[in-house]
Amino acid sequence: MKNSLKLLLLSSVFILSSLEQSLAAEVELDRVAAVVNSGVVLESEVKDLITSITLQAKKNNQTLPSDRALRIQVMDKLINDAIISQLGERMGVQISDAQLDETLANMAKENKQSLESFRQALVSDGLDYEKYRENVRNELISGEVRRASLRRRIYISPQEITNLLSVMKEQTNADVEYRLGHILIEFPNNPKQADISAAKVRAEKVLELLNNGSDFTNIAMTSSGGGNALEGGDLGWKTINEMPTLFSELVDGQDKGSVFGPIRTGLGFSIVKLVDIRGRQTMEVEEVKASHILIKPSIILSEAKAEALLQGFVEQLNAGEADFAELAKKHSEGPTSVRGGDLGWSEPSKYDPAFAEALASLDIDEVHKPFRSSFGWHIAKLTGRRTLDATEQMNENRVYQLLYNRKFGMEGARWIKELRDEAYIEILETGKK
Repeated sequence: MKNSLKLLLLSSVFILSSLEQSLAAEVELDRVAAVVNSGVVLESEVKDLITSITLQAKKNNQTLPSDRALRIQVMDKLINDAIISQLGERMGVQISDAQLDETLANMAKENKQSLESFRQALVSDGLDYEKYRENVRNELISGEVRRASLRRRIYISPQEITNLLSVMKEQTNADVEYRLGHILIEFPNNPKQADISAAKVRAEKVLELLNNGSDFTNIAMTSSGGGNALEGGDLGWKTINEMPTLFSELVDGQDKGSVFGPIRTGLGFSIVKLVDIRGRQTMEVEEVKASHILIKPSIILSEAKAEALLQGFVEQLNAGEADFAELAKKHSEGPTSVRGGDLGWSEPSKYDPAFAEALASLDIDEVHKPFRSSFGWHIAKLTGRRTLDATEQMNENRVYQLLYNRKFGMEGARWIKELRDEAYIEILETGKK
């Protein structure tokens, strides 16, 4: 009996030891790379993003900075993502599987692929499709949180619109687009004069490297504190009226390849490169006319119940048992309810991305199934499409959008810096279990 008990105890010890080693091995596979408030950034997330960037760089024949510099930039992005994701959770922002599938289908369509061939291409590149799918969900949530947060911070006065309209009427280069590269040498939080001087010295060294032939993209990925660092500082194509005024004054009339800076802003010193110039590509603007019904979830009305309520409306409408305008007047919580949910004519880009995607998939007079945006749950009905010649069109709506886009970039950088300054962030260089 004693021998049997001894053997049983020895077996138990061996099994527990094996389990501990197994669990230790599992944890070893995924360490904590950083603590961000009450959440973490995992080492696997860092490695996945580095792999994705490396694959993209190979496709584009682009050189990458050192492993250490790339890791710093990747960590910076993932920390920002974690902070925004936590804010999204507090705001109740969600992206349903249906919204996510629709977005992925549109991404595949843009690449002229079916969703299955799009998935196979990602797998062939060595990416985990399910992780990629969740990363897209996180990016959508991040976008909605960013737009909802910045919308409250951006004010455009009637006088600003009038002034830009007057300027545009006199411009000879309104149809020219500029592709800019941007490197930001950031100030620390509450910078002292010594911090500002040190940042200027670093910026001047970067400018010297660029003037001596160093690659702008590589240096941006290595040194920039801007939100586009991992894209090599690429700000994309912008007209003279869409870019920050400080930049537009520098690049107007300059040659392709010119580099400017250091330019002091509230965030640090900027260095700007005029990467390319072209004639404006967009000659026409599509507008859509739509109506919607908005239901906002609350403590009383759950997400599931809000969606189910709208699904009931869709079934009534499809069966011819209800009128869209009457349902909107009775049930919609949006300001358009008094007009039967009518949103009038508008460019799709002015809507929440989830709303714009929903409208893009509809035929005239078709009603979309319930979907979630940053405002709540909707159903939408497309009532018209039209294409306008926008080459010479300079109406107040377009000018407002130009000013909004200009302010969005600058305000977005301030917003994420404020969030980071308020957050608890601990980067663990070697990771911890």
